[in-house]
This record gives sequence, C-alpha cells and structure tokens, in this order.
Amino acid sequence: MELAELAAYAEEKYHIREQRRWSDFPGFSVLCDPRTGRWIALLMRQWDGERGVMIERCDLKCGSLVLRDTPRPWLGAPLRMQGTKWVGVAFDESTEPDLVRALFDRAAGASGGKALSAGILSGSGATIVLESVPSAGGTSYKDTPLPFSGSSYRPEREALPERLRRMRRLYEYGGTPREERVTNFYRQAKFMEDYEDDAPWTGGFVCYYPTYHDMNTGQLRGYFAWRTKVRRGEYLPIPVSAACIYLYELLNGIGASSPEDTLRQLTAFEAGFLDAGYGNESMRRNLRRWKMEFAVLSDLSAETARAAAPHLSEYDSGLAALRDPDAHSDAEVFAALCRFGGKKTALSPVLAADAARGAHLFAEVWRRARSGYRWNGCDPFTLCFGKRTSRPWFPLSNALVYPRFPSSDREFVFDDTRLYRCRGGVWAEDSYPADPPDLNRLKGFLHQAEAKLRRHVGAGRSLREKREDAWADPFIDAAVAEDAAALREARRPKITIDLSDLERIRSDAAVTRDSLLTEEELREASPSFEVPAAADAAPEDTPLPLDAAQIDVLRALLRGERPEALIRERHMLPSLTADMINEALFDDIGDTVLICEDDKLSLVEDYRDDLALMLEGVRP
Repeated sequence: MELAELAAYAEEKYHIREQRRWSDFPGFSVLCDPRTGRWIALLMRQWDGERGVMIERCDLKCGSLVLRDTPRPWLGAPLRMQGTKWVGVAFDESTEPDLVRALFDRAAGASGGKALSAGILSGSGATIVLESVPSAGGTSYKDTPLPFSGSSYRPEREALPERLRRMRRLYEYGGTPREERVTNFYRQAKFMEDYEDDAPWTGGFVCYYPTYHDMNTGQLRGYFAWRTKVRRGEYLPIPVSAACIYLYELLNGIGASSPEDTLRQLTAFEAGFLDAGYGNESMRRNLRRWKMEFAVLSDLSAETARAAAPHLSEYDSGLAALRDPDAHSDAEVFAALCRFGGKKTALSPVLAADAARGAHLFAEVWRRARSGYRWNGCDPFTLCFGKRTSRPWFPLSNALVYPRFPSSDREFVFDDTRLYRCRGGVWAEDSYPADPPDLNRLKGFLHQAEAKLRRHVGAGRSLREKREDAWADPFIDAAVAEDAAALREARRPKITIDLSDLERIRSDAAVTRDSLLTEEELREASPSFEVPAAADAAPEDTPLPLDAAQIDVLRALLRGERPEALIRERHMLPSLTADMINEALFDDIGDTVLICEDDKLSLVEDYRDDLALMLEGVRP
C-alpha cells in the first residue's frame, strides 16, 4: 500500500484533502478534520538514495492500544508525533490496506475539539519545530532545516526570494519515486539555470541523490551563491552532497552550451574542486565514470570517451596487448604483464643488466604460451581474463539525469576490447569481465618464468619453481634457447669483405712481396709467376672455387696442423689468404670460415664438418 492510496481514501470517504503546508518540507503533509482542524494523520515521504526508493511513513492518531490488539510488523511507535494517541505505519508491500483504512476510520471518528496549538515532530536526526500549527486554512510556519539533512537548526526566519518560491511551486507529485525526482529536478534546474545569489553557505548537508527539493531556504541560497562563483572559475569548499547537485546540472546540460562544453566544465570541476582537496575520492570515481558515460550517450568521439576515462582506457590497453601479443611491442606486452601480474615483475632482477632484453624475454614467453598452450580448449589469456561477453549497461544510473539523449540504434566502439550497443533504447556493453576470473594463474606463470629467467641471465637469488605452474616450462625453455642462440650469434666475430678492394689488396701484396725478395730470388721465382694457373690450379676432383695452395691450407688446418710454413713456402700472406678463402666460400657457407690473428690462421669450429665434407666433394 502507498500513502497516495490512504490520501485518496480520506478524500473520497471523509472529504479530507491532503495538505502540503510547508514549502521547505515538501515530503511532509497532513490530513486534518475539516470541522475542527485537528490533525488525523501526518504523512512523510523521504527518498532513500542508497536503495533508490521512496520511504513512506505515516503517524496516525488512532490510539496506541491497537499495537497490543493488532500486532503487525509494519505497525509500531510513531515516528514524529508524541503521546499515546499516535501510532506509526510503515507503507510497503506487507502493509494491509483494509486494516490501515480501519485505523484511519477510528482516527477520523475520534477527531473533535479545538485545533492543536503546537506540534513537535521528533525522531532520529534533526527536529522540526512547527509553531502555531494552523488549521486547514492556515499557512504560517517557521523555516527550519530538513529533518534528513545535516544542517544545524537556525531559528531565525529567512526571506525567500521570489525566484526560489516560484521554483518550489514547480514541483509536481506523480509517477514512480525516481521518475518524480528526476523530472522535477530537471524542470526546476532549467528554471534556475541563470539564477545567481550572494548569500554565503553555512552548515552541513548530507543527502543521497540530492536535489533542490532537499534543501531549505538558506541552503538553496548558499548553493546558488557558490555556483555563481564556480561559473566564474572560483571554487570554494561546500559539502559533497551540495556539489553533486552542480554535477547533476551539467550532466543535464544545465549551464552548458554543448556536450563538449559539459565535459570541459566537468573536467574543470575536477581540477578546481577535487584537486584542491575538497570533496572525496568517491566523488572523483563517480565523476570520471559519468564523463565517459556522458560521452558515449552524447555520441562524441571514441578519443573523447577514452580521455574522459583514462583508467578504463589503460585497463583495456593492457588486455589488448595480452590478447594479441604479436601485434604489440615487447614494452607494451611487458607493461601489461606487470599491470595484471603484480609489481614484483616490474622489479625483476632479470631486467637489471639489460632492461630491453629482460622485457623481451618475458614478452616472448607470454607470446609462446598464448599461441601454444590449451587447457579445456582455452588459451592462457581466456583462462586468466575470461571471454568477451554482452551484458546490460545502465549509463548514468547513479546520477539524476533526465532521459534526453538520442535513443536510436547505434554502436559505440570505445576501443579494441570494449563496445557499447543501443537497441530499442536499451544499452548493452560488450567487454571482458571487470574482475578477471583467474589472475592467480597469470601470477603463477610469471613466477615460473621469473625463476627460470633468473637462472638463465644469472641475476638475483634463486627461486623455487612450482609443480602446479610447470605447464609453462616448455614455453619458457623455448624462449631461453632462442635467446642463447642469439647471444652466440652476436658474440661471433664478423669480418666484412669489401670485394671492390680485393684487386688493390692483391696489387699491394705483390709489391710488398717483391720488395722483400732479393734479385736472385726474383729470378728464381719469375717462372712460377709466369704460369700461376698451371702451378696453383685446384684439383679436378674438388668442386671448390679455391686453388691448390688454398686447399692445402684448409686441409692442414683440418688435420690440426699449422699452415704458416706452407704459406711462406708459397709466398702468400696470411691475412690475404684468409680473405680470399672466406670470399670464395661465402656463397656456400654464408659466413667467415677462417680467422687471422697476428698472422696466424684458425678455423671457425662451427664450420669444421662442413669444410671437411666440401673437400670430399660434398656441397652443403
């Protein structure tokens, strides 16, 4: 049963009309005997912001004996009135309409005598004192704070500006409690959009889902004076509940020229009010959520929505990097692992000597596991973070915002992992779970990688590997093997041969040789230089592009002998011999096979077997 049903019953049967006498307390009304003016019932309505419902109570003058004769869970002591003639009624699903009507009949029948000269409404919170409580036609009252606000009582009468008086008269009852609250707030806010005041704010104010309706005259004037300064860029302290009304105004487009201007002013509020130490972190969280949701509802750009919610954008960026690691850099994948796996990974000793190498190792381990591991058909990313699913989305549901946004069917792609979809005016969100289902699996994976990578790079103390995380071992070992091979390759000496200089090298070598020979040696040697092709021709059974002397040098080295005497005997230079052999075999081997250090030749051991086969006529 609702209070409206009791009021309708009183008017239909007794011609008693509900009287809303106090503009400062629109949630309070009375039912009075039309002959005597005596109160029969005090009706009370209060919005519960935490639950999003209207709480309805009634103090009924039917005598407290009914508490003994008719015990009910919704029937008890009066909430505001005092004395044995009053009982309290809670209106909810369990309230029995027939019994409530019978109790009202008793109260109406017992009414008589002169009107009450004063009434005291007391209970939890502040106290309302009504002086010279009038009969049905009276209108005088003393302006006092709301019973559910945190304001201190101010006994002096405050003047009510005409604009505020007209604003209060705009309030209309009807519809669901939330619809009534939102619709009236929007109507009154539009009416007060350009209003300014200069009365200072004093006292406190605590209210869930606050509106102008919850403020007394002094609080209203103080709020609008504060808002006047905020619009000029001056942010002063005020209770959080009052500041929320300003945010509600902006979200409703009050005081803003466009959706972009709304976001600009919301951002300015965060910098000017919250960053100054006013408000609290709960307000900051709500503000950032509202900014993003407002951007989506207003169909602004995805960049604008992401800028409004950087924490959400960073979260999604981490998910995208771990879901598609091959499409992201080592730094991006490693940062995502640190974000979801804990700060220990970011401080890993594996990164101490070479941060880039360490980040690559962790990222490569995840890439291999992401593509190679399956458990019950799921890869590691899905096991840790779940699947992207669609769920109902209620934008701005924890704010008082009038439904004035476009309701056409559309999609809003927030980023690579999050999408919002409107169908028939109903919104849904496609995204991964806000609470990942199994981050412990990721943390175990990183611990196992940490233990093996520390051993590989020789950094930090040893960590004990865990049997339950051994599923990650093949992928860690593969990354370690690849890194070890890359290190060996990087440490191998590289000789760059400029083929354009070979002719010059040969010419210079000949000059150097001739300068070292005596005249007699030149005469003896001259015949051999006249027919070098016949003397140095390669054996016919060896398919290598080498002459006989070069092949003899290779065979000596393969037998473990030193070829220096052979080189001197053939009047060759060690360095030139190494260069010519390396050049001749480069197409087959693809690398340097001889190294010359201090005029001493040595084989690159990795190619010993290849050279032996080639000398036997087997090409690689």
